[in-house]
Amino acid sequence: MSEDPTALVTRRQAGNAETVRANRDWWDGAAAWYQAEHGEFLGDTRFLWCPEGVYEDEARLLGPVAGRRVLEVGCGAAQCSRWLAMQEAHVVGFDLSARQLAHARRIDDGLGNAPLQLVQADATVLPFADDAFDLACSAFGAVPFVADSAAVMREVARVLRPGGRWVFAVSHPFRWCLPDDPGNGGLVVRDSYFDRRPYVEQDEDGVATYVEHHRTLGDRVRELTAAGLVLLDLVEPEYPGDLGDRWGGGWSALRGRLVPGTVIFVTEKR
Repeated sequence: MSEDPTALVTRRQAGNAETVRANRDWWDGAAAWYQAEHGEFLGDTRFLWCPEGVYEDEARLLGPVAGRRVLEVGCGAAQCSRWLAMQEAHVVGFDLSARQLAHARRIDDGLGNAPLQLVQADATVLPFADDAFDLACSAFGAVPFVADSAAVMREVARVLRPGGRWVFAVSHPFRWCLPDDPGNGGLVVRDSYFDRRPYVEQDEDGVATYVEHHRTLGDRVRELTAAGLVLLDLVEPEYPGDLGDRWGGGWSALRGRLVPGTVIFVTEKR
């Protein structure tokens, strides 16, 4: 969920066109704030999977990356792509938000790096050829922000070569039962886990300004298998005791000790 205290919040249906427009505009408007708020924790040249501090250089969920063709789905400012490029992977990153991609260029310029290969695109309609990539990855990008996440799975499977790996991290579905509160109030089950209506922030005229879609664990598995992907692992990172509340928002040491915050799906194309 976003961190706009003035937003009018509801749970209601939101289709593809409304979701795309709202989230493209929200991420364009919030890109500078997001990078200023979280950029230090993310690191310009590290691959962070989640607020629990799981880094790819330690977790190795993608397997070997050197020489591989890698697609980052919903890359934001391309911190993960930059780390992959430093490991000698051939990387393409894409995002719906032009402003997020502009921050990727800013970081590359500041580091004196050769610019990454970046594309503005919708995750449900990828502008890439079949079997174009060896690996695909996403750290909280795109998947929760589309109305049809099954289409994302089909598209990623299409552009992966047989045997290619697709690994993505999203908020753990159980967190949708709880208020987005880092304190004791965020430990009380309020909503049904099975309520799949998206979380919508909207203006006074009912126009959506931010949309996030909920799927259960079972929904995700069915989306993956229907796309021809095999689930290899499902990782639920524990919250480190020394992390504190550095990420902010609904992420806290209190909640992290008791309920999962993130789930990472490790899959492979048949």
